[in-house]
Amino acid sequence: MIAMQPKVSTGKGKSREEQIGEMAKFLQDRTPEVFDLEKVSKKYPTAYEESMNTVLFQECVRYNGLLAEMKVSLAKVQKALVGELVMSQDLEKMSTSIYDNQVPIMWCQGGEGKGFLSLKPLASWIQDCNDRIKFLTDWFDNGTPISFWISGFFFPQAFFTGSQQNYSRKHNIAID
Repeated sequence: MIAMQPKVSTGKGKSREEQIGEMAKFLQDRTPEVFDLEKVSKKYPTAYEESMNTVLFQECVRYNGLLAEMKVSLAKVQKALVGELVMSQDLEKMSTSIYDNQVPIMWCQGGEGKGFLSLKPLASWIQDCNDRIKFLTDWFDNGTPISFWISGFFFPQAFFTGSQQNYSRKHNIAID
């Protein structure tokens, strides 16, 4: 059904390009800034007795890759839509994805992108992304949380490994 949508508008409403441009601007405005990794590593240094510091840092690094890609690609697609940049094949795919309310492939893990695994449509995905960033920001601002949002992790295996390491080191038990 999505593939059969018209690619041009015939009415007096907004053009396809205007709709994509507005949505790209909306997404860009809601894309959080990247984490300051230097501040993260200073506040939560790598420590033998606290593996969660490493988990937080690694999560921030992974999300930084996604957030940086989002900022750059959203700015490029907006420029391409108004003719300030050449509309490359990647930008065309991205604009079609935005129009169809799908997460652009350049952001998706499993595709060629840097994003977290998700089956959500774009509008829900951006909210989920912001919730994940808020989880990490709250962790940074308020200290290691009492409970963790497992599905909010980019790489939950690292969290489980870090938890096992903390327990084994605290009780002097081999992790194997």
